[in-house]
Amino acid sequence: MHGSLHSVDDVMTRTVVTVRRDTPFKDIAALIEERNISALPVVDGEGRVVGVVSEADLLLKEEFRNSDPDRFTQLSRMSDLAKAGALTAQDLMTAPAVTVHDGATLSQAARIMARRKVKRLPVIDSTGSLVGVVSRADLLKVFLRDDESLTEDVRHEVVDRLFPLCADHIQVEVSDGVVTLTGWIDGGALVPVADRLSRAIEGVVDVRCHLTDGTVRSASI
Repeated sequence: MHGSLHSVDDVMTRTVVTVRRDTPFKDIAALIEERNISALPVVDGEGRVVGVVSEADLLLKEEFRNSDPDRFTQLSRMSDLAKAGALTAQDLMTAPAVTVHDGATLSQAARIMARRKVKRLPVIDSTGSLVGVVSRADLLKVFLRDDESLTEDVRHEVVDRLFPLCADHIQVEVSDGVVTLTGWIDGGALVPVADRLSRAIEGVVDVRCHLTDGTVRSASI
């Protein structure tokens, strides 16, 4: 897309704090505290992601401290109880890790986060090696795009492509990410398409489509 941030690779953090399978519990807790992050990727010797350790995984040790789980809890939370007794990342981590490829779109990453209920995703390349991490905050960066660049995108990606013969009669205005399309077009069938394509441009907050069918107006005169 013209001038827009459109893939995970554009917004991800490339410097990533990781741990190995044999990293001790206390070292993991210290890293999470020091770096103020909610989870750490676990990588093997080749740099491939094999799992993720989160704050929630560590807190299970505290939850089950000095407790005597009943039979139902033992059966229904078997995995959690195992993590509560873990001493290294190998036994703490959730595996396989929920990841996203570096070429994925931001909307794809957002859907994975929402569906899997995670706040951060390790980003991997085609070989499965870790190349970065993307967070919810990273995905929101698209909404920091200025109105001028959004105007240029809407003009280039929507107006010029859908209405090449009447593009000069269409005005594009963007204010605080809200796009307003005003003007005359030849035929109204493409108005919903213009609305949908404008909304698909990353950084657009809302669209107000006030395009009028010039052929209908001409026929009524």
